[in-house]
Amino acid sequence: MLSLKTLSLIQFRNYIQKQFEFNARIVGIVGANGTGKTNILDAIYYLSFTKSYFSRPDAQNVHHAYQGMRIQGQFEIKGTTTPVTCILRETGKKEFYFDEQLYTKLSQHIGKIPAVMIAPDDVQIITGSSEERRKLMDSLLSQIDADYLRLLIQYNKVLQQRNSLLKWSAEQGHLDENLLASLDQQLVQYGVPIFEQRTTLLNEWLPLIHQLYLSIAGNADAIHIQYQSSLQNHSFEELLQQALPKDKAVQRTSVGIHKDDLMITIQDQSFKQEASQGQRKSLLFAIRLAEWELIKKAKGFSPILLMDDIFEKLDEQRMAHLLGWVATSTDGPVLITDTHKDRVADLLGRYVENYQLIEL
Repeated sequence: MLSLKTLSLIQFRNYIQKQFEFNARIVGIVGANGTGKTNILDAIYYLSFTKSYFSRPDAQNVHHAYQGMRIQGQFEIKGTTTPVTCILRETGKKEFYFDEQLYTKLSQHIGKIPAVMIAPDDVQIITGSSEERRKLMDSLLSQIDADYLRLLIQYNKVLQQRNSLLKWSAEQGHLDENLLASLDQQLVQYGVPIFEQRTTLLNEWLPLIHQLYLSIAGNADAIHIQYQSSLQNHSFEELLQQALPKDKAVQRTSVGIHKDDLMITIQDQSFKQEASQGQRKSLLFAIRLAEWELIKKAKGFSPILLMDDIFEKLDEQRMAHLLGWVATSTDGPVLITDTHKDRVADLLGRYVENYQLIEL
């Protein structure tokens, strides 16, 4: 069982110094735009992923005109109170502590405080490039399996080295075949297990997404999600050999798991172009809640669910289905932000027996 007891912020975003105490499993955080609702969720996200949800540099999260910041959460993990602390020093050095023990590598923390964030920016999963959908898969798998994250880090390191070699070779007019062969071997060594883990994950994840979409939207809408990878039809070694002339020309590696994607369609048409706003939101919720389900199954306890501004432009039916699921299917911490106090109080009052409301 995982729960969040307190959150302390020093010089983080709009907070110079602030502490929050959480005394219910489900917490509504309400206030006008610009009051810092999302920043609370992002601080909790920091304590899970060692970085901001919004992909901004650490220095941009420091309160204006100050240097350095500190985020600390008191978590209860399987009955034991554990402090988790992120410190950004004035020098720009970031330190991360779990139970007062300093990590030597930030990646060692991923999966210790599992969390799932649902936010308006999630629309990039649908409308953005394939990189957004790979990040989605990688984030989930990294929280479930530390070996996956290690493989991914190594793969990206070798990929960068291979791209540098291709660029250098084009400039010099000579390719070091032995070095290329070594890098290719390493790409295969790290890339194939990543492909296999993604395949295994999606065989379980995609049916769960469809099931949750149906419960939120009220109908299936003929939505189909398919994993696309060049490794599905050819060995990685063959792909690298076949693509070498092209790779030399473009000076980068054009095949591999770094090109994987998820193809999303509705009634055999592009979901990105054809789906309504309600259908998009329903799918995003289904993707994230299915992620929550898989992490819970893998970890044996519920991850933190962070829901930012989820009620905006959501119809009554979808709102009811979503809150109903949160109330009956989750048993871990849930934090929900909204600009309308009355709306949150009314919805939580209808579906949740015990909740806390924090007004900013």
